[in-house]
Amino acid sequence: MGSVSPLPPPGPLRTLAYATLVNTVGAGLWLAGGALYLTRDVGLSATSVGAGLTVAGLVGLTASVPLGALADRWDPRTLRAVLQVGQAVAALAYLLVGSFPAFLAVAVPEALLAAGNLAVRAALVAAVGGPDGRVHAFATLRAVANLGISVGTALAGIALAVDTHRAYQVLVVGNAASYLLSAALLLRLPPQPAGGGVRRAPGALRRGGRLRRGGPLRDGRFLAVSGASAVLSTHVTVLVLVVPLWTVDRASAPPPVVSAVLLANTALTVLLAVRLSRGAERAAPAARKLRRAGLVLAAATPLYAVTGVLPVTAAVVLLLVATAVWTVGDLWHSAAGAGLAYDLAPPGAIGAYQGADGLLAGLAQALGRGLLTLLVLGGGPVGWLVLGVVFAAAGLAAPALTRRAVANRPAPRARPAGVPG
Repeated sequence: MGSVSPLPPPGPLRTLAYATLVNTVGAGLWLAGGALYLTRDVGLSATSVGAGLTVAGLVGLTASVPLGALADRWDPRTLRAVLQVGQAVAALAYLLVGSFPAFLAVAVPEALLAAGNLAVRAALVAAVGGPDGRVHAFATLRAVANLGISVGTALAGIALAVDTHRAYQVLVVGNAASYLLSAALLLRLPPQPAGGGVRRAPGALRRGGRLRRGGPLRDGRFLAVSGASAVLSTHVTVLVLVVPLWTVDRASAPPPVVSAVLLANTALTVLLAVRLSRGAERAAPAARKLRRAGLVLAAATPLYAVTGVLPVTAAVVLLLVATAVWTVGDLWHSAAGAGLAYDLAPPGAIGAYQGADGLLAGLAQALGRGLLTLLVLGGGPVGWLVLGVVFAAAGLAAPALTRRAVANRPAPRARPAGVPG
């Protein structure tokens, strides 16, 4: 497809990329237009929508580990297709919402399906990519997803410009249709092995001669590594919530600059996600990449801080430079976090461990929305510097935490057929 295309060569990964592209076009439609549909067309207050989505998101996180564990026992391709059909039904149910209780009745099951689907998707990516290609596959799909969300956001702009009941209904139906089409594309994949393509070997779940019980939520060493990664995952909240507010309120830049900043992040992600993911397939190098991610994110915070005291033109230029630096840290974190969650999982438990990793990241981002807004917008430049210290500390802690987690991990016992050594 050419060197600038995020689509991989023909094969299962390309099929999965097409399914991701379609799905994320629908996600972009809903991300850009969902809140306005619920407030302007349904008539809910902005406060009600925010509170409902927060409650639904927190409840939804409880599905991450159980559904991820289910992907360790059942074909993740089929399981994800089934979940996406369920998401299509939930998306269409928004057409029936007319009150806050009805909104919650739709938003909560939708969030449960969405959170569980992320864990199942991780298991499917592991099965398609194999032990030596799953981080590459993850990064490829990250680039494709950013492209799809951008297309969906642009299409949503048409409905928002028309601003009629019928236009909002088309937006909702388009989101639901994207789930169904994505599920159909997933079923074009061959059946995938459960457990991320790595089968349990006898004794593979034993540590120090005793069987480890309780799964990932009782694996303290894994949770420590995943917790450090979760702290860094709040860079998403910073970019989509804190930076836009800072840009307009503190840097005094015109609102279109926010779009330019987010577009710069999207373009760099599409171009660099695969390249910057290299070398994160195994835990030790992934931990070093996570350390670099924390330090690079920390290095971007004083750049953002300075924009609050510069003239507007200089502030806009520095905002774009800071976002470019931020995106490098973002992409290193994304690849390293995936590599650690994959490689630290016991054989045959990829889905459950990815679910636990997603649970911690989701909690960090949910808490971060309020805390980071208060820290940066309330604390000003000092708040940015404190955030930089937190990111640097999380990154620097990653290698030592990973060494502890690796110490009692069994060596890989099996490799799926056809995957190179």
